[in-house]
Amino acid sequence: MKEIIKNSLEKSNTYLEYRKVVADLLLNGKSTGDIQSDDLLHYSKLNETRMNRLEKTITVSPEIEERLKLLRKHYIWLVISEGWCGDAAQLLPIMHKMEVLTDHIDFKIVFRDENEALMNKFLTNGGKSIPKLIVLDKETLEVLADWGPRPKEAFDMVRNYKEKHGVLDETIKTELQMWYLHDKGISTQNELLEMMRLIEIQE
Repeated sequence: MKEIIKNSLEKSNTYLEYRKVVADLLLNGKSTGDIQSDDLLHYSKLNETRMNRLEKTITVSPEIEERLKLLRKHYIWLVISEGWCGDAAQLLPIMHKMEVLTDHIDFKIVFRDENEALMNKFLTNGGKSIPKLIVLDKETLEVLADWGPRPKEAFDMVRNYKEKHGVLDETIKTELQMWYLHDKGISTQNELLEMMRLIEIQE
């Protein structure tokens, strides 16, 4: 596992580097990942606009900021993502806003299709769902926790829809985006902070 993580970290990007890779590919009419299609390109363009907006509108509460600054140990947040992923577009800007508030978190992003060995270690119900956040001890690279592909309420909403309808169509995708819009990143911030609190208790 540690070798897989080391290999992925060597290929990782900072948040700003990730944004540039995705943007440069879009300028050439491409999306990230092994598969190229009109749909994935369309989603990638939507996500670019979405992330630009979220970077301006997402805020971290003073309470969460204070608790982030009180973290004792140093961590890496290693996230598996792709530019076409709608959930990633909603969540990566929140993670970035959180990590810049503390010296105790290094935020790194890798592309799913370039890191299959890592992805296969962090499947969700057998699927390669992204984004997937892996929390590492910065010194030892020990895996301390993982989170994703979306906050619990949104995860349950999508799961229930799929159980009822058998597919994830445009209806649930629209409902999911509306959920994110109304939530304003609060659920994600709270879940990530609680995850870090539990890690520090166990350390």
